[in-house]
Amino acid sequence: MENVLRPLIVIGGSVVLTVVVGWLVDFALRRADERRHDTPLWGLLRRCRVPLHIVLCTALLRGFYGQAQLAKDHSAAIGRILSLVLIGSAAWLVVRIATAIVESSYARYATVHRDPARVRRVRTQVTLIQRVLSAIVGVVAAAAMLLTFPAMQAAGTSLLASAGILGIVAGVAAQSTLGNLFAGLQIAFGDMVRIGDTVVVDGEWGTVEEITLTFLAVRTWDERRITMPVSYFTSKPFENWSRGGAQMTGTVFFHLDHSAPVHQMRDKLRDILRDCAAWDGRDWGLAVTDTTPSTMQVRALVTAKDADDIWTVRVTVREQMVQWLTEKHPYALPKVTTASAEPAPNGHRPLHLAPKAPRTGRG
Repeated sequence: MENVLRPLIVIGGSVVLTVVVGWLVDFALRRADERRHDTPLWGLLRRCRVPLHIVLCTALLRGFYGQAQLAKDHSAAIGRILSLVLIGSAAWLVVRIATAIVESSYARYATVHRDPARVRRVRTQVTLIQRVLSAIVGVVAAAAMLLTFPAMQAAGTSLLASAGILGIVAGVAAQSTLGNLFAGLQIAFGDMVRIGDTVVVDGEWGTVEEITLTFLAVRTWDERRITMPVSYFTSKPFENWSRGGAQMTGTVFFHLDHSAPVHQMRDKLRDILRDCAAWDGRDWGLAVTDTTPSTMQVRALVTAKDADDIWTVRVTVREQMVQWLTEKHPYALPKVTTASAEPAPNGHRPLHLAPKAPRTGRG
């Protein structure tokens, strides 16, 4: 009877104690979250319930397993398994807690500061900090798991002795990977590009959607994803339209006949912009910027608060202005002038085409 009660008491007591402690912790976090609505930390910490339960239950079983006197022949293997589970769940819990703290700090920063550029910069840094912390905790947890095996403990000394040679070999073999890793850190804390920035890379216009320690994903206007190594942004020039502010100035070019009514076009542009919700009202203008023997180039200048709105303003101005010219001033549209050749008066040929008179000799 005692052989049956001991395992039940140890296992059942561990489970019950885990449930009670987990419920108390969750209740305290829920009450704190209700009292402090301005701090999302307590609500984020409630996501740690599952790893907390596993850590508590595994720690209790690992500590009191010897009292259960269950499967004595395999106690060493069971103890090692419990240790591995405890290390893994503890690493999971640490990552969850660190993520909750970092996300809470970012949420409070985004609430206080209204500058979109600064918020995007902090968001990029927070994302990379989370990834670095997760990688460090994962490496430490894996090392701790390996050290639970006696064979790995014996090999630890030889591994440390050869760490210098292995480091050199690994550095040469993973040169590009390490370059991307340091480039990712440089992007995060050097404020070169941020999540949400509008960029042009290799002729492709898009928005930065994700930044990791090794690659960067750009979502193009047609919803394609371009994945590029982060080292590209530290070694090659690229356009960042969100750098220093999201406001933009755009141009629309028209190739028209020389008789186009420029003054009336200027008034029409003002009317179009007044009805366009995407125009931010900062500036506008229309001027003749170039001429050719057959046409002249008219440039309309418009402004908007960001890249998406400047695109909307440009297409709106282009469509409505062309439609207005077609309906009201069709003569202003470019055309190819052709004329038929007419004969010279009195049927005479042009002077340069007249035949030469024959020479006459004497005799």
